[in-house]
Amino acid sequence: MKLFHLSDLHLGKRLNEYSLIEDQEYILQQVLHLIDDETPDAVLICGDVYDKTMPSVEAVTLFDDFLWDLSRRKAPVIIISGNHDSPERLAFGSRIMRQSRIHISRSYELDTPPVVLEDEHGPVNFYLLPFVKPVHVRHALQEDYPEEAEAIKDYTDALEAAIAHMGVDESQRNVLLAHQFVSGAERSDSEGLNVGGLDNVDVRVFEPFDYVALGHLHGPQMVGRPTVRYCGTPLKYSFSEAKHKKSVTVVELGPKGDIELRFLPLEPLHDLREVSGTYDELMLRENYADTNVEDYLHITLTDEDDVPNAIERLREVYPNLMLLSYDNKRTRTSAQLKSTEHVESLTPMELFSEFYEQQNNQPMDDVQREFMQKIIEKVWEEDS
Repeated sequence: MKLFHLSDLHLGKRLNEYSLIEDQEYILQQVLHLIDDETPDAVLICGDVYDKTMPSVEAVTLFDDFLWDLSRRKAPVIIISGNHDSPERLAFGSRIMRQSRIHISRSYELDTPPVVLEDEHGPVNFYLLPFVKPVHVRHALQEDYPEEAEAIKDYTDALEAAIAHMGVDESQRNVLLAHQFVSGAERSDSEGLNVGGLDNVDVRVFEPFDYVALGHLHGPQMVGRPTVRYCGTPLKYSFSEAKHKKSVTVVELGPKGDIELRFLPLEPLHDLREVSGTYDELMLRENYADTNVEDYLHITLTDEDDVPNAIERLREVYPNLMLLSYDNKRTRTSAQLKSTEHVESLTPMELFSEFYEQQNNQPMDDVQREFMQKIIEKVWEEDS
């Protein structure tokens, strides 16, 4: 059985205020062409279909078109929700779509039966585990299994309990679709960060499955074993992904224990690149003539003095310049000062506020600040 493993489409995403909807439509058409060439037996989409829980009209329309095109190709489509999705909205009409062999997970429920597909080697069971937090699993267990619910302390406990209630027959071939952060995997800036690794899941919980199709992290990678795998995003969604090679993961399931993986490269409409040099070097035609100047760029100028109107002037050559920064003695000195004298002058609340904003790309709100202030005051009281 041949599977296409996709995840993290993030339809409707804007990057540095640029809409990527045209780029996303382009890459989904490329995926459809690959499906025509490879004729997979099923397509797996492992969460973060949308970039927001309330997606834009353009994003919903694009996904609707993609599902319609997939349904015309007859291969079953199996979809779970991610942390960026609203599982209830994503699953709208799922019972009707099941008639077209499009299977979409609803909100997490205990004892959800697998989607079962058959090939010449027998059944393959596809278990759908949408993005869950410990509170979701505790809530599902609370009524009938209160002691198990109380025992859940972290994400590993939660997934271990959820998988235990799937009733997996390990003598058969089993595939899990999940959207979590597995310990040891490499993150990218565009995924966000749970401080302290509180959302980590130990890879050992996936032992009952022949293949684990993961979503959530944007870089393609295995975790623990080759058959526990993030396929990565089809497009680059931050400059930390500039060196990623985006692809579709192809999974070939033979008899029990026989699995082969292949990777089909994806070529974007606009690449996401980082470029550095002096202003004069970057504006010299011979230095950009053989590059795609339409790509989305982060340009770092190495000039010692600021270039007046640099963004406007650079965009005459590089129209999709997204970010401009400087790397020179002044910026390096500023960074060094911030890490020493600047830090020593800050209060504990100011220090934590800066740390929070660096990690989450947004400031704390008033409720969070009030909560943190109470913790700081309590710690100070206990130390005094």
